[in-house]
Amino acid sequence: MASYSQKTYAQRGKEHAHPLVKELFATMERKQSNLSLAADVSTKAELLALADTVGPYICVLKTHIDVVSDFDADLVERLLALAAKHDFLIFEDRKFADIGNTVKLQYGGGIYCIADWAHITNCHVIPGEGIIQGLAEVGKPKGRGLLLLAEMSSAGMLATGAYTDKN
Repeated sequence: MASYSQKTYAQRGKEHAHPLVKELFATMERKQSNLSLAADVSTKAELLALADTVGPYICVLKTHIDVVSDFDADLVERLLALAAKHDFLIFEDRKFADIGNTVKLQYGGGIYCIADWAHITNCHVIPGEGIIQGLAEVGKPKGRGLLLLAEMSSAGMLATGAYTDKN
């Protein structure tokens, strides 16, 4: 039997129950790539131009929407159109880190309405199960994905040792 890493993207996708994971692996299979790009830009024009330029080559575009100084609903609409045109998913690198009810409000509403457009987001596990449950209440009905952060590579990080091992 082939090891997991030796399987094709299509084979890996068939083994998952989550529709978003299946979609990601299908995209990777079509493009024969697993390339992601961190779009660390601060204007709408830069983000849209970058997404349009690299879109044909990437599977995931990672955004930090809260640093886009001229964010508006048109940006979301145009970004989603580019994602459809070029066949990539959008990952909003939000790193949620609050209690469940607060993250539900942040994820599903506010000025960014992240759950409406980001296929994937992420959160810290420090707040416990409530953060996962809160994000799932908003994202799961929309078929969204959540990545859990156990630790970060930043200098002076305090979440190490027993904390990391426990989670």
